[in-house]
Amino acid sequence: MTGARPTRWVVAVPMAALALATIYPLVFTANVAMKTRREYTLDRFSPTGSLRWDNIVKAWTSVGMSRYFLNSVVVVACSVALLLLLGSMAGFALGRLRFRGSSALFLGILAALFVPFQVIMVPLARIMADTGLVDTYPGLVLAYVAQFLPFTIFLLASYYSTVPPEIIDAARIDGNTTYGVYRRIMLPIGAPALVSVGVLNALFCWNDVLISLLVMPSAEHRTLMVGVTSLRGQYSDDIPTFASGVLIAAIPVLVVYLFLQRQIADGVTAGSTKG
Repeated sequence: MTGARPTRWVVAVPMAALALATIYPLVFTANVAMKTRREYTLDRFSPTGSLRWDNIVKAWTSVGMSRYFLNSVVVVACSVALLLLLGSMAGFALGRLRFRGSSALFLGILAALFVPFQVIMVPLARIMADTGLVDTYPGLVLAYVAQFLPFTIFLLASYYSTVPPEIIDAARIDGNTTYGVYRRIMLPIGAPALVSVGVLNALFCWNDVLISLLVMPSAEHRTLMVGVTSLRGQYSDDIPTFASGVLIAAIPVLVVYLFLQRQIADGVTAGSTKG
């Protein structure tokens, strides 16, 4: 028992330092958002004397963060729904069904994970312009699906490959078609992985700036992160308002982690063991 205590401290101290380094920027941003411009100029690091919501209200209403927030919610919800639908179908097919070319197709999807977005950025912009999808919600949703679908398929195919084949055989004996097996068996079994990949894709889409800036150039259709980035230039002399915009963008991500952290961990580790 005495030998285990030093080992715990060796692990606990670096983890505590990492947690502090992660939490401090959020606390600092919230503290700055509650200050007036004068208080921030005089002392940016001191705790605020009182809670002032003026900057957050200003960022939400006058600056247009409410519009950007709604844009992000619509785009992220549609993108994640389409990613889960296509990814679960393709993951089931590549993870459990065997057909000609399935291995080559899976390797091609795996290779797509290593292609940086900057490589396909110019062709994507050209295709979007030729098809009239620039500055439209469907265009941005399709761009997100194209970018994050290989990751979704890879994770779900890896998870579905661990499902015992006896379960599928029993479902077929009961008269289920391939679609019936997918809908009645694989979707319920894959719920932990679906939650995990859904949350991860939601965070990817929510935090994206480059794809959104490329597909949605107009100010009216900006997503939240692009709107926050634009605040840095517009309000360079009003840091509390800029910090309020950053705080508005960070709160949904924080809420997701607080309420779904167990599901995320379960989903990530669910496909790590066989049977």
